[in-house]
Amino acid sequence: MDHAAQASQTDLMTITRFVLNEQSKHPESRGDFTILLSHIVLGCKFVCSAVNKAGLAKLIGLAGETNVQGEEQKKLDVLSNEVFIKALTSSGRTCILVSEEDEEAIFVAPSMHGRYIVVFDPLDGSSNIDCGVSIGTIFGIYMIKDKVQPTLEDVLQSGNNMIAAGYCMYGSSCMLVLSTGSGVNGFTLDPSLGEFILTHADIKIPKKGKIYSVNEGNAKNWDGPTAKYVEKCKFPKDGSSPKSLRYVGSMVADVHRTLLYGGIFLYPADKKSPNGKLRVLYEVFPMSFLMEKAGGQAFTGKQRALDLIPQKIHERSPIFLGSYDDVEEVKALYAAEEQKA
Repeated sequence: MDHAAQASQTDLMTITRFVLNEQSKHPESRGDFTILLSHIVLGCKFVCSAVNKAGLAKLIGLAGETNVQGEEQKKLDVLSNEVFIKALTSSGRTCILVSEEDEEAIFVAPSMHGRYIVVFDPLDGSSNIDCGVSIGTIFGIYMIKDKVQPTLEDVLQSGNNMIAAGYCMYGSSCMLVLSTGSGVNGFTLDPSLGEFILTHADIKIPKKGKIYSVNEGNAKNWDGPTAKYVEKCKFPKDGSSPKSLRYVGSMVADVHRTLLYGGIFLYPADKKSPNGKLRVLYEVFPMSFLMEKAGGQAFTGKQRALDLIPQKIHERSPIFLGSYDDVEEVKALYAAEEQKA
């Protein structure tokens, strides 16, 4: 038995240890945020286990209900939603929850009240479950300031006020990517330990990438700047190599690849969806937050994504996010279009 190897296994930077280290940098901290994150981590482990067993447990079939977005719900969506609602309310640190699966915001009972608001998509890309493609959970956290009775107004605020965001991707490995405001870190679940281990410290997105990621099936409905940008990716006029197209159709998987390899992810507005398809609070904001913290950019076609102030909890927005220089090119095309008008 290799005792040295076993001993080194206990010297790993687990997500719990990492968050506690971060907490120690804030002497005024009461540990509430750490407790909340540990409940989110538990929810992710539970869903990861359920996703791995989905085919065996007959969880894959449709649950027979339709969620508020008009998408048919998979059984796994329903389960994931319940898991996260229970995990977050039982933490005793939340006051309002907004889930993609629920039409109304969930107000936590006063006896279990805390000062955090969590917005989340419990299982993004769930239409891909049947074919084994990566899916994930996306979340963002806000804090309310000394308020006894929080209201919906506390949820409808700009992404600049988010204090933490992340996603957990259930794929060939289970990976949780998190930012608590300074830097982005990736943790991979070690199934033998049941622990998330720091494997990608201080992720920085390359300044320019070689990949673009978009659903080209919508091309005939795009606006001018989007069509011009994609044309430029395929047929560059400056003699550079064309960009490669990669599109999974699962936001977590596409954004994760963009974050690690660089490039750009686009879900623009089009004639069919003039406001875009992705939801502001629990898809656009968390992913934009992570991109900016990793040195990238996020743009809506009109403004910086995190400057948006949603009017409704399920509001949608177009989004262009990824490497700084690539998003800068999109911004220049939209600025030129505006000057023409």
